[in-house]
Formats: sequence, C-alpha cells, structure tokens
Amino acid sequence: MYLNPPADGFQEILNTGLYVDKTELLLYLNEVLGSARKLTCVSRPRRFGKSFAANMVTAYYSKGADAGALFKNLKIAKSGDFETHLNKYEVLSLDITWFISNASNVKDTVSDIQKYVIEELKEAYPDCIRPETKTIPMALSQINIATGKKFYIVIDEWDALFREAKEDTELQKSYIQFLRGMFKGIQVSRFIIGAYMTGILPIKKYGTQSALTDFYEYTMLQPGPLAEYVGFTEGEVKKICMEYELDYEETRKWYDGYRFQAIGHIYSPNSIIKAAANRQFSNYWTQSETYESLRIYIDMNFDGIKTAVINMLGGEKCQIDTGSFQNDMTSLQSKDDVFTLLVHLGYLAYDIKTKEVFIPNEEVREEFVRAIKNGSRPELVKAITTSDKLLEATLQMDAETVAKLIDEAHNTNTAPDFYNNEQALRSVVMMAYLSCIDHYSKIQELPSGKGYADIFFLPNKSSDKPAMLVELKWNKSDKGAIRQIKSKDYVQAIENYGGEILLVGINYSTKKKQHSCIIEKYKRK
Repeated sequence: MYLNPPADGFQEILNTGLYVDKTELLLYLNEVLGSARKLTCVSRPRRFGKSFAANMVTAYYSKGADAGALFKNLKIAKSGDFETHLNKYEVLSLDITWFISNASNVKDTVSDIQKYVIEELKEAYPDCIRPETKTIPMALSQINIATGKKFYIVIDEWDALFREAKEDTELQKSYIQFLRGMFKGIQVSRFIIGAYMTGILPIKKYGTQSALTDFYEYTMLQPGPLAEYVGFTEGEVKKICMEYELDYEETRKWYDGYRFQAIGHIYSPNSIIKAAANRQFSNYWTQSETYESLRIYIDMNFDGIKTAVINMLGGEKCQIDTGSFQNDMTSLQSKDDVFTLLVHLGYLAYDIKTKEVFIPNEEVREEFVRAIKNGSRPELVKAITTSDKLLEATLQMDAETVAKLIDEAHNTNTAPDFYNNEQALRSVVMMAYLSCIDHYSKIQELPSGKGYADIFFLPNKSSDKPAMLVELKWNKSDKGAIRQIKSKDYVQAIENYGGEILLVGINYSTKKKQHSCIIEKYKRK
C-alpha cells in the first residue's frame, strides 16, 4: 500500500479522457534528484491537481509500477533521461488524509503512520529492521545500512492534520517532529534520494523560521519554477475550449483570475474539467466544499476586513503584508494574516509585483456573496443588498432612489473626514455599484473626446443590460455632469457600441450633505 505502489492512481487519471499533460514537472524533479535541492514542497488550493501530481510522481519513480506504456506518449518521454529514472526507485507514498480517515481517533494519526508503514517495511526487508524500531526514519536508515538502498518519499496533503485538528497543538507538534525525523539532519541524505510533498498550506512557521528548512517550497505566493504546474495555463484552457466548444471569453469570466508573473494566467483544473465535461458554466467550487470555511474568516473582527471585502467585491484590489502569516489556520492576528490564508485557500489571488490581493473570478465571487449572506456581518450583507437595489434603480432611471442609496452607501462605508473631495465620491460610487461586476466590465477615467469620463460600465458579452457612463461632480450639479458628458463627447470612446447607453450624473453637496442624481438615455445623432 505504501512501499513501491503500482501506477493505478495515474492510470485512472489518464482514463478520464480529459488529461492535460503536466509530466514535464518530472524534468524538474529529475534535475534536483540526489542534490541539496532534492526536497520539494508544493502548496496550492484544493481542486488544483495536488493528488494528480502526487500520483504521477509515484507512478514514474516507483519500482512497483510498470508505467512505461502510460508515459510513452506524454511530454516526459521526449526527455533524454526519461528511462534513466522510470520505475527505478524505492518509493514510499503516503496520503495523510487516508490515515486521518482510517484512524479510530485523529490523535492516533501519527502513531498509525509509523506503525503501518514500518509493518510493511519489515515485510519487504525482514532482516534489516530491528524489532525495537518504532520510527520510519530509523527503519529507512537501517534498511540503507544493510542494503545501500535510498528512498523517494511522496507525501500527499502533508498539512491535512493542521486543517483537521486545528486546535490540537500537541498532535501538530508530534506530527512536525515525525516530519523532522524524516527530512532534517545529516543522516537523511543517506537514505532519501528525493521527496515530493503537497499541501494547501506552506510548511508551518514557528516565529520567523520554517519547521523544515531543508525543503524548497513553491506556493501560491511564490510558485517559482513550478508555476506552470500549479493549474491550467491560458494556452491549455484555450485548447480545451476549442475541443469542447466552450466560449473562451465566458470561461475567462467564470474561472480566470489567478496570475503568476512568469507565465500569466492560471485556472483551477477542477473547474475547467467539469465545465468541459458538462458543457456548462457553473460554480463547481461549491461542489467540493461549503462556503462555511470562507465565512469564518470574513467574520473575523480585524480592522480593515469589512472595507477591503466590499472593495474587492466591486473589483478592487487590497494591498497586504504576507510576512507575518504563520502558515496555519489558527494563529491569525490581523487582516493581512486572514487574506494571506485566503490566497493559499484559493479564495483570493495575489499580485506579487504590487503585493495586492483580489477576488479572482465569478466562481469565487459567488462564494464570497454566499458566505456574507449567511455570515454574522450585517454591514456586509447590507452593502450587497444596497448595491443590488442601486443597480436596479439606475436601470429603471429612478434618479431619486439612486441618490438616496448612494447616501446610504456613503454613511455606511465612509469615515466623515475621508469624504472631502471628488476622489472620495468616486470611491463611494465604485463601492456602491459593486453588483455591476456581475454584468459589466468597469473602466475608470476612460479617455474620450475632449477629456476623461469618470466611470464607464460596459455590459459583458452575455448581458442584455445597457451601458452606463457615470460622471461625478463635487459641490456643482448633476445636470452639469450630464452637460459635461455631452459637451466633451465622452460617448465617442464607445461609438462602436451598438446597444443602449445611460448617462448618469451624480453630484454631492457639502452644504446639504446629500447626493443628487439625474439619468438620461443617450440619443445617437
């Protein structure tokens, strides 16, 4: 079960029919094999193919897998050292979720791992392991001394215990101690030739130090040379869309959003595969986990979470510091820690250049809305319901209701000393119209005619809603905003847009402390 397993898991993946070839990951693992970089840990969100990769690595290296036929038509087979490493190693493959699920008590997980793996090692190497041996690293060391053999270790879902037993610090410490025995110290090089470990969370930190410093870690924050193996690339998704007749632009709206500097756009494999198999766009994220985990973190009462979530629902980004995060789900001390965790869980995407997070796509945005509506933050629920009403009132050309709802958004979400200029008004209006992201692409300060239009909402391809051009004024007049749209010919920027266009003028009076609004249909010349 654990020592030199067959290639069944990888065979099953290939049998699904929709397989994206990621076997070049093995080129990297071959390159670092037996070197100081031989320990690799890859963390990525659920449903991003972690177990698929672990099964592939096991099938390729395991002496118990006759996998040449499985790989012969894949990219790795073109490599010169393909056969050098194919099924040549003693592989120990451990799925931590398996041990958790089959333990009579989660507290027994670490002892069960040691017990059952050592039993199997003793069967395979009966004259090598001493009767009193109780730990896997000691057993592997004794096998190496007797036979000279080295092992390749595959651990899938390494952090499952940290997720399943969040509060059990003693169990976590014993587990980390087990991993340290496996991978830390000069003795390790004598019996381990390489390791591939997967998880959602990076390796746990204690203070500023990693618990397993010898691992080379590749995460959603820093994917390094393994970026293209985190998910499906843009080119791979385009190919799937052509083969399965999916609209690529609609696919992007639903599932795009994760980006890495070196390779660009990355998609969740699970969502793309299910959309292709079903020939239907839907939220496949919810089918694998409830919104409850997201709701818990949104409901945390750290400064800045509320405003940042509202902004991100409206398509904005939020700058964070990822350095204080301790790589677990309980040592959260700030908004930055919460949002860093949500990056690792896949609920937020991260821009490494600007150090900003954002909601990646429609699928995940639905999860945020669902979590908020069922959470304990009434102010967030109100922001969403107010925005829904605001968009509807705008489309109905109900200017009086629009003004009242923007008043509401201003009073709810903005500190009095901040609301002091036209830029502040723009911020409030953008937040108030957060529901537009369901139907529109949003452009700020669109160059057009003789100036720049403040906000332009262009309907998505699948939307039947009119375009909206919004001009803002401070201590002037809503009618003046409409006049400026016309006199400076802001509509020129979208002259090729054939649908209906609404002109929306909004003014804020500091004297009355009120917004006013006027809405007109654009009449083409």
